[in-house]
Amino acid sequence: MQIPVMNAPDLDQCPPRSPRVRLGGFTILPRILDKIRAEIAGTAGEYKYKNPLDWHFLNYTGIDPDELKQEVARGGGDWEVLQWVRAKTTPQRMEWEIAQWADWTANFTFHDADMREWFTEEIRRLNPARDDIRTVFDRLDLDDYASFGGQA
Repeated sequence: MQIPVMNAPDLDQCPPRSPRVRLGGFTILPRILDKIRAEIAGTAGEYKYKNPLDWHFLNYTGIDPDELKQEVARGGGDWEVLQWVRAKTTPQRMEWEIAQWADWTANFTFHDADMREWFTEEIRRLNPARDDIRTVFDRLDLDDYASFGGQA
């Protein structure tokens, strides 16, 4: 099977899109698409598709991760993949439901003591002076920035 040429990011050179970026109202989805495209192209670096964050989106939409990867491999752009996601989402979601879910993901923090401890250690590792990192998305953005030479 010949894989169509697609615009796959080189995740050894730059991070995938922030989990905050929305497509069709969904957070996380653009980041997933970047990771899938890079995985197909062999340029994913250390980024992994089907990680715990990706599963928030996959579980919410009811989409099989392997089917999503197959759809992305067909070579469509973000818009085409979004149309496929909307058609495959089970149960179907209203725009306001997607918006509520996206807001929840964007503001998610850990409530479990062990995960809060891990989160705190991550902030210390990245930049112990940062007192503005509160959410999972904050930490991911900071980690992506620092991993590519930014001053965290």
